[in-house]
Amino acid sequence: MNKAICFNAVDTDRIIEMAWEDRTPFDAIKIQFGISEQQVIQLMRKEMRLSSFKMWRARVQGRSTKHQQLTLHEEITFKCSRQKQISLNKVSKRK
Repeated sequence: MNKAICFNAVDTDRIIEMAWEDRTPFDAIKIQFGISEQQVIQLMRKEMRLSSFKMWRARVQGRSTKHQQLTLHEEITFKCSRQKQISLNKVSKRK
Protein backbone atom coordinates (compact mmCIF):
# COMPACT_ATOMS: atom_id res chain seq x y z
CA MET A 1 0.00 0.00 0.00
CA ASN A 2 1.32 3.43 -0.94
CA LYS A 3 1.51 5.88 1.95
CA ALA A 4 0.55 9.49 1.18
CA ILE A 5 3.31 12.03 1.75
CA CYS A 6 2.30 15.41 3.14
CA PHE A 7 4.66 18.36 3.41
CA ASN A 8 3.97 22.01 4.02
CA ALA A 9 4.24 24.39 1.04
CA VAL A 10 7.78 25.50 1.92
CA ASP A 11 9.12 21.93 2.16
CA THR A 12 7.31 20.89 -1.01
CA ASP A 13 8.80 23.82 -2.90
CA ARG A 14 12.28 23.00 -1.58
CA ILE A 15 12.00 19.32 -2.55
CA ILE A 16 10.90 20.30 -6.07
CA GLU A 17 13.75 22.81 -6.30
CA MET A 18 16.29 20.21 -5.17
CA ALA A 19 14.87 17.64 -7.60
CA TRP A 20 15.17 20.12 -10.49
CA GLU A 21 18.82 20.91 -9.65
CA ASP A 22 21.12 18.77 -11.76
CA ARG A 23 23.83 18.48 -9.12
CA THR A 24 21.63 17.58 -6.13
CA PRO A 25 21.49 13.78 -5.70
CA PHE A 26 18.33 12.03 -4.57
CA ASP A 27 20.33 10.87 -1.53
CA ALA A 28 20.57 14.49 -0.35
CA ILE A 29 16.79 14.83 -0.55
CA LYS A 30 16.41 11.56 1.36
CA ILE A 31 18.76 12.69 4.13
CA GLN A 32 17.13 16.10 4.46
CA PHE A 33 13.45 15.15 4.08
CA GLY A 34 13.37 11.39 4.68
CA ILE A 35 11.79 10.44 1.35
CA SER A 36 13.05 7.99 -1.25
CA GLU A 37 13.69 8.63 -4.93
CA GLN A 38 10.37 6.94 -5.79
CA GLN A 39 8.54 9.22 -3.34
CA VAL A 40 10.23 12.27 -4.91
CA ILE A 41 9.00 11.08 -8.31
CA GLN A 42 5.46 10.68 -6.94
CA LEU A 43 5.58 14.16 -5.42
CA MET A 44 6.85 15.67 -8.67
CA ARG A 45 4.12 13.89 -10.65
CA LYS A 46 1.45 15.21 -8.26
CA GLU A 47 2.70 18.80 -8.07
CA MET A 48 3.76 19.48 -11.67
CA ARG A 49 1.99 19.78 -14.99
CA LEU A 50 2.24 16.57 -16.99
CA SER A 51 4.46 18.11 -19.68
CA SER A 52 6.86 19.54 -17.06
CA PHE A 53 6.99 16.23 -15.22
CA LYS A 54 7.79 14.32 -18.44
CA MET A 55 10.54 16.79 -19.32
CA TRP A 56 12.06 16.54 -15.82
CA ARG A 57 11.78 12.74 -15.76
CA ALA A 58 13.50 12.37 -19.12
CA ARG A 59 16.29 14.68 -17.98
CA VAL A 60 17.07 12.97 -14.66
CA GLN A 61 16.52 9.33 -15.58
CA GLY A 62 19.87 7.57 -15.29
CA ARG A 63 21.76 10.85 -14.74
CA SER A 64 24.85 10.07 -12.66
CA THR A 65 24.72 13.37 -10.77
CA LYS A 66 21.21 12.58 -9.48
CA HIS A 67 22.13 9.08 -8.34
CA GLN A 68 24.88 9.05 -5.74
CA GLN A 69 25.72 5.38 -6.37
CA LEU A 70 26.42 6.18 -10.04
CA THR A 71 28.94 8.94 -9.25
CA LEU A 72 32.63 8.36 -8.77
CA HIS A 73 32.82 10.37 -5.54
CA GLU A 74 33.49 8.42 -2.39
CA GLU A 75 32.08 10.98 0.01
CA ILE A 76 28.61 12.43 -0.05
CA THR A 77 28.60 16.10 -0.99
CA PHE A 78 25.57 18.30 -1.39
CA LYS A 79 27.32 21.15 -3.13
CA CYS A 80 28.93 21.45 -6.52
CA SER A 81 32.70 21.96 -6.31
CA ARG A 82 32.31 25.06 -8.51
CA GLN A 83 29.76 26.68 -6.17
CA LYS A 84 31.02 29.79 -4.38
CA GLN A 85 31.60 29.68 -0.65
CA ILE A 86 28.89 31.43 1.35
CA SER A 87 29.40 32.80 4.85
CA LEU A 88 26.81 34.61 6.95
CA ASN A 89 24.40 34.53 3.99
CA LYS A 90 26.72 36.71 1.93
CA VAL A 91 28.89 35.60 -0.94
CA SER A 92 32.51 35.69 0.16
CA LYS A 93 34.36 38.63 -1.32
CA ARG A 94 37.94 38.64 -2.47
CA LYS A 95 40.12 41.28 -0.87
